[in-house]
Amino acid sequence: MAFDPIRAEIRFGYGLSPEISPPSSVAEMLSGVSGPDKMADAFPVESMQFFSGKLTQQVELARALRKAKTEEESFEITETSKELRREFHVYRREFMAQSILRRTHSATAFRERLAAFWSDHFTVVGKNSFYKALVDTYSEDAIRPNLSGRFEDMLIAVVTHPMMLLYLDQRQSVGPNSQLAEKRGKGRGLNENLAREVLELHTLGVEGPYSQTDVRELAELFTGLDYRQDKGFHFARGKTEPGPETVLGKVYGQEKGRLEDILAVLRDLARHPVTAQHISSKLVMHFVSDDPDPALVDRLTAVYLDTDGDLSALYATLLEAPQAWDAPLANMKPPQDFIISSLRALAVPAETFAGLNARDMRRLVTAPLQKMGQPWNEPLGPDGWPEEDGVWISPQGMAARLQWAMFAPGALLGVEPDPREFVVNALGADAPADITFAAGAAENRREGVAVVLMSPTFQRR
Repeated sequence: MAFDPIRAEIRFGYGLSPEISPPSSVAEMLSGVSGPDKMADAFPVESMQFFSGKLTQQVELARALRKAKTEEESFEITETSKELRREFHVYRREFMAQSILRRTHSATAFRERLAAFWSDHFTVVGKNSFYKALVDTYSEDAIRPNLSGRFEDMLIAVVTHPMMLLYLDQRQSVGPNSQLAEKRGKGRGLNENLAREVLELHTLGVEGPYSQTDVRELAELFTGLDYRQDKGFHFARGKTEPGPETVLGKVYGQEKGRLEDILAVLRDLARHPVTAQHISSKLVMHFVSDDPDPALVDRLTAVYLDTDGDLSALYATLLEAPQAWDAPLANMKPPQDFIISSLRALAVPAETFAGLNARDMRRLVTAPLQKMGQPWNEPLGPDGWPEEDGVWISPQGMAARLQWAMFAPGALLGVEPDPREFVVNALGADAPADITFAAGAAENRREGVAVVLMSPTFQRR
């Protein structure tokens, strides 16, 4: 099968929209990734640096509360802290809306799918209400600027980003023989979380050729990676473990500065042949099939190694492969993709969605996603959301999708579209005859639209 605009929009994007023309070629899809980030401009999300003052204020308030000497003083500090927390709740809702609007209104939806893919590959989760609001800023800082560069650049950006350091408790990691440990005693120890996830999830994979010794040595090398609310990423030399470290048989830290050695090991891990195979396999699994074609994975792996992990070359190889177009649309859309695809097909105006109040956002987005099994920015662990279809095809999850399909279109638009037109908008002019018939024969518009949204054709990509 040759390039197919409809399949391009469904398999590599977020589905069809009556207001957005599908891409006309692979070249157009690739230029949409490397060109200006129009969606970021149209629906902005602040960088984490924007919040440095507010995060510093939060820390200062917590410190002041511990030192408060009167009930009145404690009350005033608590109320200020609550107001700041409410402000972050608003940011969280706004950033979620902006992220969804990017995907529902993008003419370069492959770019948005890639941003979501890499954000999931390098998962972070906010550990309190303040940092939960900033997960989308992490993608803004570390993922989106590196979508079309080399994998090693993205790896370095995410490993040194405050959200990753906070999520994997790197701030608590102190070299056993560091200056800080000597000064404050041996109570503060090494934390291996970041080192383990870099090896196990971000680069080599679960079955990668590393040992527990490699994890510990890398963790010792990572000591010093830190974060300060007032300045963001910070390298704390007092926490660093002195001496060289050996990771995968290579010694780091003999001649260079500590931070330079950390960047060197990340580049080496990014260029490792096993990393190339792991990343290639994940891309094929995500975009083509849960059961990735070994030949296609091998082809991507070879390109990755030949180009030192050039992501643009990797995407081009994927899109130019016959398997990318021949394989049936079989991957189940996760709940977030299902809702976003529905919003695209329904052509919900940006101003309508952006204008939803907190109650309606909970009713139409956050609560349904929770019921479907994919709450926004809250995967269960650092391995992100699963790719396997079976995870999403649970009775509870499918019932929640049906409930959403029955009430959300009317709630968002005021009135449901004509199902006979909607089936074409959602599935294309060649929509399956049985779905077209069922949608047109439904008792009312509400049921007809739900028939389309719940059809196997719409649910898969």
